[in-house]
Amino acid sequence: MVDDPSRIATIDISKCFGHGVFRIRSSEIGTGDFVDSLDHFHQNRSVVEDFTSRTLAVIPSDFGRLYYVNSLKDPDTGEYKHEGLAFLYSENSVQAALEQCHGELFARILETPLRDQERDLRKCLDTAGNEFSNIVETWRESRDYRAMCPNGLPGYLTELFCSNMGALLEIFSSNRSN
Repeated sequence: MVDDPSRIATIDISKCFGHGVFRIRSSEIGTGDFVDSLDHFHQNRSVVEDFTSRTLAVIPSDFGRLYYVNSLKDPDTGEYKHEGLAFLYSENSVQAALEQCHGELFARILETPLRDQERDLRKCLDTAGNEFSNIVETWRESRDYRAMCPNGLPGYLTELFCSNMGALLEIFSSNRSN
């Protein structure tokens, strides 16, 4: 019987045990799960690279990117929809990639100092032109920005994001009225 090369995994354990590289059949480690997971990982990485380089790269702010990715999420089901990616990739890969992008954008914003968040949110809202003030007031009153949080976050991260957004919107509102 000829070994199927796609069913053989190479595992480097030298960093763990000081020994060399072993080649084992995936059936020896669980009926091909390792290979399937690796294939899934590579496809998800391709979706993320495609989405970030073709779509997100043209959006000039992190808040704008976060807003856009969130707009792809169905608020009732939490599933993401992107017709272009769905045409090229599997539904599971698109879901995983968009969920990952959403989480990474959210984390990047929270890791950014508040002063820089202010500049970035202003850049995002400036694209609305004359509607800047209306958007600020609508978001201040409705707190709709809460929906921009990815699903499954710890409550404290949602509260931190919402606290920051509330403070930034207050700053924008007070600057417009002065």
